[in-house]
Parts: sequence; C-alpha cells; structure tokens
Amino acid sequence: MIYIKTHEAENGSVIAMCDESLIDKVLNDGDVYLDIKSYSSFYKGELVSADRAMKIIGVHESVHSANLIGKESVEVGLEVGLIDKSSVLEVKKIPYAHAYKVDY
Repeated sequence: MIYIKTHEAENGSVIAMCDESLIDKVLNDGDVYLDIKSYSSFYKGELVSADRAMKIIGVHESVHSANLIGKESVEVGLEVGLIDKSSVLEVKKIPYAHAYKVDY
C-alpha cells in the first residue's frame, strides 16, 4: 500500500508518495538523509493500492513536481511516466526519486 497526497501549488500539482512501511522511518546512509518521520504529514494522504495511485496521478493534468519514496511508489511513478529511471536513487537500498518540471 502507498500513501499518496496531492498538494496544489501555483505552477501545478505536487505529488507526494511513500510506501506505507516507510512512513515513520528515517533513512540515513551518511550521504543521504531522508527524514520521512518528521515530514510524514507531507506524504500521509490517502492509503491506496498501486492501481489506485496510478488513477489518482492520471487525473492531474499539470504535475509540477513529485516526491516518491519506496519500491511501490517509485514503480508507480515509473509506470505512469511521472519520473524517469535515471532520476531514481537509493538510500539503504530503498529507491526514491524527486522530479521537477521547469517551465521557461
């Protein structure tokens, strides 16, 4: 299951997704520090299946940025084209990705 939350911003939607099993974790490998626990409210929206997350993302015409943490969340982001494989990084063998759309 995945937590998904959409934040509306001036330039479009911000999609935040985090695997349920990671929502209260701090991931730190020395080079990368992801404090999901302190910022869980950013991700904690609706708890959904991967299929439902794809449908939620699909209704947003203008996604300005995405923050995805966890295997399920990243797989959904890749499948719907929200992120590119080259933007996927890892911390403690947990995949995560941040993507931004820049308009000129």
